Amino acid sequence: MPRLSLKLNVKPVLSAAAVAAAMLLPACATYSPAKVQPGMGESEVQTLMGGAPTGRYANPDGGTRLEYARGPMGLHTFMIDLDPSGRVTGWKQVMDEREFNAITPGMPVQEMLRRIGHPARVRGGGWQPGDVWSYRYEGPFCLWWQVSVVGDTVKDAAYGPDPRCERSERFGFR
Repeated sequence: MPRLSLKLNVKPVLSAAAVAAAMLLPACATYSPAKVQPGMGESEVQTLMGGAPTGRYANPDGGTRLEYARGPMGLHTFMIDLDPSGRVTGWKQVMDEREFNAITPGMPVQEMLRRIGHPARVRGGGWQPGDVWSYRYEGPFCLWWQVSVVGDTVKDAAYGPDPRCERSERFGFR
């Protein structure tokens, strides 16, 4: 009986996997500002963070706040503060309940943006005037934080179920 020989060429598969892994490494390395240190300049920050910020805000001290939102479905937004000379003074992740609870009715929208950045989603307020801004965040429950915005002012805010999780439960995922 003749012997059947089977040769597999795995190089293309390995090459594709290597390319995919190489493409993911820079994304992981630039997701958070863990390597951003006080005293660094803005150009160094942009290099480490993988590009231009998603927002730029004036701080009360004359410095600048750079927003790096990791969305639109992301659960993190990093704010990097620069002093008036353009040097890093610090950074923090702002998608959390402590930051949300500091947003109060009557606050100007520009101040809210400076504190927590751009929302994951904006939609019309329905029967209410204005818009609803929704922010995803990491927590023990599948919630998002929603803010009613009328004109240039925060009207009110509340936590609610994130529809992304409701869809998952329908299909048996969690």
